[in-house]
Amino acid sequence: MSEYINNSSKREEQLKEIIKQLHAGRAFSDLKDTFQDLLKGASAQEIVHIEQALIAEGLPVEQIQFLCDVHVALFKESLDTQLPPELQPGHPIYTFRAENEFVELLLHALDEKIGKLKQADDKDLRAQITADIEKLKQMNLHYLRKENLLFPILEKYGFSGPSSVMWGIHDEIRADWLELGELVTNSQPTQIFEKYAVLQHKVREMNYKEEHILFPNALERLSPEEWAIVYIGEPEIGFAFVTRGDDWKPEAQVKPAASAVEFKENKNEKEMDMVELTLKVGKLSAKQVDLLLQNLPLDVTYVDENDQVTFYSQSRERIFARTPAVIGRKVQMCHPPASVHKVQKILDDFRAGIRSEAGFWIQMNGKFIHIRYFAIHDEEGVYRGTVEVTQDITDIRKLEGEKRLLDD
Repeated sequence: MSEYINNSSKREEQLKEIIKQLHAGRAFSDLKDTFQDLLKGASAQEIVHIEQALIAEGLPVEQIQFLCDVHVALFKESLDTQLPPELQPGHPIYTFRAENEFVELLLHALDEKIGKLKQADDKDLRAQITADIEKLKQMNLHYLRKENLLFPILEKYGFSGPSSVMWGIHDEIRADWLELGELVTNSQPTQIFEKYAVLQHKVREMNYKEEHILFPNALERLSPEEWAIVYIGEPEIGFAFVTRGDDWKPEAQVKPAASAVEFKENKNEKEMDMVELTLKVGKLSAKQVDLLLQNLPLDVTYVDENDQVTFYSQSRERIFARTPAVIGRKVQMCHPPASVHKVQKILDDFRAGIRSEAGFWIQMNGKFIHIRYFAIHDEEGVYRGTVEVTQDITDIRKLEGEKRLLDD
């Protein structure tokens, strides 16, 4: 195939065929040689359409995720010709890219230390590697901002397949950092080296996919109002390694879209105090309800009968990240691909009346977290949604005996 294909839709079909043949087991080198001219015309936008189309045709996200690195390797020569966006410090994409550059510096240093450990085991060197791993785990904040700020907005534009694939790889990387940390403590240098080789490749390939696929697509789609929503939600999650710049800020006149949650600073507190809600027992103002939910020692999230997130409490110490971008998002999209089937099972059972609650508990960052889901039905038995309640019960589990007196 020597003739360059100019027709975009035809080129996408040809590129999609490449990926199908990869999944069918055809050799990487054969495909690259056969479609060399075609690959030179590939764009980040077309790759997104391809992955989206393959998922729509029934190819599991996990299979695309498994071969995602191969896909990028095929298209890398073409993608490398696309210049990264030039943005001012403070813009969300600029911050994401700064974090990627910093993580590359940290990985370069860790490359050398892991290599030295393979040559000669050393206790002090293991301690340095452990410290570097703990620092690199901060990249989780980078991934959380993608999952909770960028992905929800991109989904509104049909960009859901690539984000689902990325989320699955995020979870792999998180698990791999934990496993590598344990290996550094307990295993031989060869095992550490082999695990790190796989992990650093995943991290670097994820950076590449962001730079050449995710970020260009986000810049093409998001409006100034949507970038403002991302910007305002960033501090709640936090940043990895860097401090956000202040050269770029959302325009003062920017207002959120009608479907998005209202910015906190634009809320009229006096107006909320004037809105009285007549409840089944008693009355509360909207402001009092808001304060009540903020001060409960737990996180509450409400998912309506259409599976859309309509509310989350802004508790003092949130356990899981939540940002305004999640409002209106399908709850299935708020979870990593590997656990979506569990979420769907709970919702299906709630609707069918098979169960009225479901509970889980996990250990995270030294805390014992209790997560419960409750079905909400009205007086006529109609399903009205699901409420998620998440609570840190670490100290509660330690209670013994009785306490009847107030501490001094």
